[in-house]
Amino acid sequence: MNDTQRRRAPTRTDVARLAGVSTAVVSYVTNDGPRPVAAATREKVLAAMRELDYRPNAVARALRLQRAQAVGLVVPDVSNTYFGALARELSNQAFTAGYALLLGDSDDDPDREQAQIESLVSHQIDGLIIVSLAPDSVAEVNGTPTVYLNQRSQPGQLSLIVDNEGGARLAVAHLAGHGLRRIAHLGGREGAPGADERRAGWAAELAATGLEAEPALIVQAEYSRIAGHEAAVELLTRTPRPDAVFVASDVQALGLLAAARELGISVPHDLAVVSFDGTDDAVFSDPPLTAVEQPIPAIAEAALQAVLGQATPAAAGLVPVRLVVRASCGCPPGH
Repeated sequence: MNDTQRRRAPTRTDVARLAGVSTAVVSYVTNDGPRPVAAATREKVLAAMRELDYRPNAVARALRLQRAQAVGLVVPDVSNTYFGALARELSNQAFTAGYALLLGDSDDDPDREQAQIESLVSHQIDGLIIVSLAPDSVAEVNGTPTVYLNQRSQPGQLSLIVDNEGGARLAVAHLAGHGLRRIAHLGGREGAPGADERRAGWAAELAATGLEAEPALIVQAEYSRIAGHEAAVELLTRTPRPDAVFVASDVQALGLLAAARELGISVPHDLAVVSFDGTDDAVFSDPPLTAVEQPIPAIAEAALQAVLGQATPAAAGLVPVRLVVRASCGCPPGH
C-alpha cells in the first residue's frame, strides 16, 4: 500500500489501478451490473478490493441502477462561512425540488477532493456541484451531470463563474473614492477559488486610478480566519503601512480585524476595509464589513438547474455581484 492510500480510505480508482481495469468495471462488480464482467476479471477486482480493504458504499450497492434523488456538493472547507451558506442554500433548494444534498468537504486537499467526488458519484447521485481546488482540471464523474463553480470551462465542462474581477474593481474603486492611496490586498492562495481573478481586479483598478500595485501591498493566505490573521499582522507591520485593504474573503477579513485590534489600529479610522463574499460574517463583524456580495440564492438556483438538466450556464456569462456598504470602509451610516 502506498503513502496516499495510508492517508485516506481507498477509492474505486485505487481498486481499478491495482486490478488493471477501468473504474466502470469496478462499479459493475460492486453493483452486479449493469454490464456483465468475466469471471477472471471479477476475481482480479475482488482480490484488489481485499488487498486494499476497499468497502463499496452500501447505499450505492442497494441502489444499483436506480437514481438516488440526490445532488452532491464538494467544497474546499465547509467551515468557511461562504461555503457553509452555499451548502445550506443548495440543501434548501434541492429539498424543495425533491432532492437530498450530499456534502463532501475536501479540506483544501486535491487528493481528498477527488476521493470525495468518487464517493459521491458511487451513490448514483443525479448531479454534482464542485468548487474545485484545481482550476484547470476536469474530474472523472462517470457521466454524472456536473457543474463547476468559479472555474473557467474546460472541454466538456459546465461552469458558473462569479464576476470576481469586476467585484474586486468595485471594492478598490470605492476605497479610492475615499481618497485612500495605499490600498493593499489580502488575497487567497494562487489558484484558490476566485483568488486569481480578485487579485487581478485589485491590480487593474489600482492602475485605472493611477495607483501602483506595489509588492509590499499584497499578501496571500488560505481562506481562513487564522491565515487571515497571520497575513494581516505581516501586512500591517510593514512600513509604510497601508491605509486601506481589500480582502479576498470575509473569513480572512475577520482575522484582519482581530489583528488590527491587537496592533492598536482602528477600523475604519486608521484603516479602511472592504471584503469579498458578503456573508453573515460581514453583517455581524465589529465593525460590520463593507463587502462585495455574492448572490448565493441565485448561484444555488443556477447550479441546480444546470445539473438537473433544466438549464445550461451561459459559456461567457458571469454571475453579477454588488457592493454592500457598511461601516468598515469609513462611510457614514446610510451612505
